[in-house]
Amino acid sequence: MGVQGDSELTVLVDRLRRDRRRDPYSGRDSYSRTARKVADRCEELIEVGEASVAVPVLRKAVDRMTNALMYMDSSSGVLGNDLAYLMEVYARACRAAPPRPAGLAAWLVKLVCDGPGWPDVVLRDWAPALGPKGLAEVARLVDERAAAVTEPDDWHRAWAVRYLREQIAEVSGDVDRHVQVLAEHLVSADQYGRIVTVLGQAERPAEAIGWARRGLTAHPSGHQAVALRDLLARLLIETGEPEAAVAERRTAFDVQPTIDNFRSLLATVAETDQDAAHTERALTVVRERAAGQAEYLPHLIDVLILTGRDNEAWHTGHARWDEVPARQRVELVELRRRTHPAEVREPYQALIDAQLLDSHDKRRYDRAITLLRNLREAYAATDEVTRFDAYLETLRAEHRRRPTFLAKLDAARFRPGR
Repeated sequence: MGVQGDSELTVLVDRLRRDRRRDPYSGRDSYSRTARKVADRCEELIEVGEASVAVPVLRKAVDRMTNALMYMDSSSGVLGNDLAYLMEVYARACRAAPPRPAGLAAWLVKLVCDGPGWPDVVLRDWAPALGPKGLAEVARLVDERAAAVTEPDDWHRAWAVRYLREQIAEVSGDVDRHVQVLAEHLVSADQYGRIVTVLGQAERPAEAIGWARRGLTAHPSGHQAVALRDLLARLLIETGEPEAAVAERRTAFDVQPTIDNFRSLLATVAETDQDAAHTERALTVVRERAAGQAEYLPHLIDVLILTGRDNEAWHTGHARWDEVPARQRVELVELRRRTHPAEVREPYQALIDAQLLDSHDKRRYDRAITLLRNLREAYAATDEVTRFDAYLETLRAEHRRRPTFLAKLDAARFRPGR
């Protein structure tokens, strides 16, 4: 790059300083472009064999940007991505021209334990540059930090130590050690899932299945349990136990007959070529549950629509209309309009009235216009457009004190005979 190129790079890195008194929204785009330029220039240095020049530059750039983000708005995620890019290039430069292992180890540990929570440190990306000595130093420093965690509410330091210990175990290549460390903090289905993934990748499926089942026993519900159950079903299929995979899905559905659990059951049944009777049985379960518990009615309607039972979905929802969420009411009337347009006029009108009165929805008028278009199509399907025109005039009269809505009606060309 030469002397001039080095000088330009120094100027760019200096621009990554940030005055904490500055408006947090000011200059974000320019700052982002500068960070990207630094990373791009350093990549060029690495490509031409001058990674040793890039290493100290990138360390300074990462430190400055990490500090700057404490005083800048980065809610869009753009600046966070820029910092992640700098870290990625820095790790690459260190692999090409490793700095002193002890110094790099100390910096990484300090960044995780004392930093603001960013950027992410993924130890396997740094392991080649650290080497055995550097990794040993990371472990030593983490042990020191662990000994210093004495307050039970010092959650950040405790998290940082655990985060690094788990990564040290991962890069060691010792599967049993990795599992042992992960198992020290079994507070969620996600942690069990990490153990299952490690054992699965190590081609130890029986142990992975055992851990998955333990995790689901301890944490049977929630989005993390869904992911863990997915891992278990996949392992059972891969190890030649399709019936067991379907049984796991069926058990989960019986406990919580939700649309998500039904989709999972349906997918596993299809993938394993199991008897379609599983689907019918599941329908019976959710019908019975919805009959006694109103919170399962939306799930029943979604299940019926998913399986092509639109007619049953309509009659089920229409019979308990007040218990059906607004989203599903719209979906149901739209499905019914296609086959029975005369039946949806009053439901559409009720939806339009409710939408217009929903003061919490800033888009209520736009949504009402959409419903009106569909209602007009329902009248047109039975050659009764004049009746829609009469309804429209009544609607205009009722809402004559809503000039914004009336203007939107005009803009949408809602006039008699249109």
